[in-house]
Amino acid sequence: MFKKLLIGLALLYLAQAYFVIGTAFAVSQESGETRAANYNPSAQYALKIFDVKFRETDQGRQLLARIYQPVGAGPFPVLLDFHGGAWNNKDRLAEAPMDQAFAASGILVIAIDLTRAGESPYPAAIQDASYGIRWAKANARAWGGDPDTLGLYGSSSGGHVAELLGMKPNDALYNALAVKDFKDITSVVRYIVTRSPISNTEARYENAVSKKREPMINNNLNFFKPWNTIDLGNPQKILDRREFTRLPPLLIMQGELDDNVLPKDQEYFSRSYKAAGGYCEYVLFKDSEHEWVAKESERTNKAREIAKQFIAKQLSITKK
Repeated sequence: MFKKLLIGLALLYLAQAYFVIGTAFAVSQESGETRAANYNPSAQYALKIFDVKFRETDQGRQLLARIYQPVGAGPFPVLLDFHGGAWNNKDRLAEAPMDQAFAASGILVIAIDLTRAGESPYPAAIQDASYGIRWAKANARAWGGDPDTLGLYGSSSGGHVAELLGMKPNDALYNALAVKDFKDITSVVRYIVTRSPISNTEARYENAVSKKREPMINNNLNFFKPWNTIDLGNPQKILDRREFTRLPPLLIMQGELDDNVLPKDQEYFSRSYKAAGGYCEYVLFKDSEHEWVAKESERTNKAREIAKQFIAKQLSITKK
């Protein structure tokens, strides 16, 4: 009798579980919507950190991807990091402290090397990044990630790259590099998180000229070849000319004391983004310069928490 009772309870439990799953599946089929992987920004995970080969440039340099994999069952949301360095410097390790903080909260973070201007100018780095989005989607499941949740994190020039691809994910020039065997994967992303992004390339160049900063001037001259590409690859002008095809949710974290990317230009871009129909959160950090997150501080912790909450908010929204 007792054995029959246990069997009956087990069957009842399975029936209830099946009903819940079945109902969710039915809703998904009827509405065409899917839910993102679960994400709790307060969670804490141990990490497995390793490098894998990403792609080789035309000049023969091997670009790598650093994987920050939470240790757990998953599936985890996926965040792709585009490093800064004014298009001329740095690599996938530039934002390691931020990447580790994101990953420790339960996000599969993938930070990739990008081609530098000295190797090949615009649009090579953007093409790397576009390839990276599709490559990360194709490989995310192998590292416990959910490719449908992929968002971007970009700092400084990496933020510029992220904004371009967020607004023009189907651009033929940017998508010139094919991901072998995954032709149907797009470069569309769920959201973008940025720190001090170069949202107006021409304004930043004019700022460098006015301050007589030769390294900043040369970084632009090295990257934007021919020179008219500084206009073609300008996120602000793309908004103004209505050349975008999408406006994914965008977070801009900006330092009040930044004299590299000026707050007034960033504020204008944020207003333009919203006026064009996009969702944009603009957060100004007092007493902070261009790369304030490079140092551990209360402001850096605040930036991490704001970013994680923004990501959680975007992942809680059902995706059409």
